[in-house]
Formats: sequence, C-alpha cells, structure tokens
Amino acid sequence: MLWAVFTIIAAAAQTARNAMQRELTAKLGTAGATHVRFLFGFPFAVLFLIATMAATRLPLPSLTTPVFWPWVALGALSQIIATALMLAAMNHRSFVAATAYIKTEPVQVAIFGLVFLNDRIGPGAAAAIIVATAGVVIMSMKPAAAGAARLGSTLLGLGAGAMFALSAIGYRGAILALGYPDFVMAATFTLVVSLGMQAIALTIFLALRDPRVLHMIFRLWRPSLLAGFMGALGSQFWFLAFAITAAANVRTLAVVEVLFAQAISKFVFKQASSLRDVVGISLIVVGVVLLLWTTH
Repeated sequence: MLWAVFTIIAAAAQTARNAMQRELTAKLGTAGATHVRFLFGFPFAVLFLIATMAATRLPLPSLTTPVFWPWVALGALSQIIATALMLAAMNHRSFVAATAYIKTEPVQVAIFGLVFLNDRIGPGAAAAIIVATAGVVIMSMKPAAAGAARLGSTLLGLGAGAMFALSAIGYRGAILALGYPDFVMAATFTLVVSLGMQAIALTIFLALRDPRVLHMIFRLWRPSLLAGFMGALGSQFWFLAFAITAAANVRTLAVVEVLFAQAISKFVFKQASSLRDVVGISLIVVGVVLLLWTTH
C-alpha cells in the first residue's frame, strides 16, 4: 500500500501548488502560470535525482531506450495542455468546482490504461472509480454560472481531466519502459527528463510569443519558486506511485485532492460549501475507502 501513501502526499502538494498557480494567473496569464511549475520545478527535480543517486548508489538509467521517449513525450505534452486548461477553468469557476471537473479523469485513466498499457483493474476497483467519479460530478453541478459561460468552464475542466489522464498513462509507460530494477530511480529519472522537456518547450514558446511574460516570471521569482517546489514535490510522489501500481488506482485515490481543495476553497478563498458539496464529498470518501479495501 506504499502507493497510497505516495498518492496522498502528491495530492496534498498538488493542491497547494494549484492554489499558488491560481493566484499567479492574474499576473502572468495562463501560459506564464503554467510555465512556473515546470521552469521552477526542474531544479528541484534535479536535486531529488542527486539525492536518489547518493542514497541508492545506483547509476542513471540508459537514455538509449527508444520506447521511453515517445511515452515521456506524451506525458510531458499532455501535462502542459492539461495545466493550461486547468488554470483557464479555475478562472471561470470556483477553485473547488474546477478541481472537481478535472477529477472526473479516473474513468478516462482506466480506459487509457487498459488500451495502452494493459493495466487491468478488478470489479471492486471499477466500482470505486464509478462512486468517486460520481462524487466529483455531483460537486461540479453548481448553479453559479449559466449558459455559454458554464458550458465553456465545463468543457475546459473535462478537457483538462482528459489531458491529465493521458499524461498519467504516458508517465507510467515511460517508467515501465526503462525496465530499471529500482522504482525510485526510474520514477525520479523520468521526472527530471519530463520537466526538462517541458521547461525548454515553454521557455522557447514564451520567448517567441510573449517575452514580457518571461520577464514577469523572474520578477515574481519568490512565489514562483515555492509553486515550482510544490509542483516538483507532488510530481515526485505521483511518479513513485505510477511506478508501483496501475495509473487508474493512483488517479482514483487522487480524488482526495477535491477534499483538500474544498478546505482551501473555504478557508483561503472564503468560498462557501453547499449540501451538494457534502453529498459529493461523502461519495468520494466511500469510493476511496472501497478502492483501498479492494486493492489491499
């Protein structure tokens, strides 16, 4: 059950990072706030890799494994798109509602995992995915917005969930493709490669399209550095969990992030909770308990 511990730590770190990025979006825009997690997260990922090498005294995995690169590229590109869509959704809806839309991803992860990685899940885990997903759907069905604005925010959130699902599959596929005997080294190495690819790609994009945003990012280096650290920390534990179990299990348990988001929404952003939130949270808890019970 070590994967469950890794997932909960990752979800907590990611919730904190999402809240930080949400605040940065007003100053940096969607692309700039997206870039923060990659640019400032990469140095911390390198430190994690150095610490792993020192602790395990193992050599780095080979960079010549050809099948590794398509998988990690899929994960990296999907995550860039997913992060941008997520931040756009958070600008349209409340923090917790946007997070709820995105957390409809476990069903998509289960399907993608079966198709691309042959990751099979049992009937108990499948039931847990359905129950937990029902909880986040109920939480997202709020009457705060209407018409085209509500539809737009819904599509942004669901699109982000789909891209995060593809990203999870890409990263698990990359870790497995390395065929490395130590899962910690395989996960940490994959994290460094993916964050490096993302940091380079978005830096080039912004330099060509809007260099002013790059200057703003470095002017706001203090909050950006903290957001980058939390992003790298969360990703480190996501990757460790992906190295141990099917991505569907990880992303289903990850719906606890909605509970963390609910707390931040209430106590930080002062957004009130409703009865619908309580029902949704209850279903999420039931789904998570069922998942842990059936995979134990």
